[in-house]
Amino acid sequence: MASVTSATVAFPCFTGLKLAVNSKPTTVSTAIRSPSTSTPKLSVKSSLKDFGVMAVAAAASIALVGNAMAIEILLGSDDGGLVFVPSEFTVAKGEKIVFKNNAGYPHNVVFDEDEIPSGVDASKISMDEQALLNGAGETYEVTLTEPGSYGFYCVPHQGAGMVGKLTVN
Repeated sequence: MASVTSATVAFPCFTGLKLAVNSKPTTVSTAIRSPSTSTPKLSVKSSLKDFGVMAVAAAASIALVGNAMAIEILLGSDDGGLVFVPSEFTVAKGEKIVFKNNAGYPHNVVFDEDEIPSGVDASKISMDEQALLNGAGETYEVTLTEPGSYGFYCVPHQGAGMVGKLTVN
């Protein structure tokens, strides 16, 4: 459920996309025959461009939903402060939490065994206390499935106040 990685995550960008299709409307006609003298007709007009725009919008929505299932927490503030940014937050059960090295490293993420829900093993969701994220952009990921309140800290900087609290709904 937890992993350390130094990979960079790239988010898809849909700006500047162009759809190269014929923008002339396409007509589909269907004739319904009945024994009566009147002949009603059903006609549907649509352009391939409209269809392409809908396809791109659907793909973008799917990508955004996937990305919405993760929250990124910075280790160290932009001005070099020894803090988690944000230091308090709420996630949904099963949502991925990505702790990302930002400034003032090395850092790590350890969950306080006295400040987690009963039955949760702190060693399974924490980094090893000796393991450190040493470079900018390095990450530690964890997914929590037990609702409740979790306290966590950075071992090298706990005395400086680098502590956090999260709630899993």
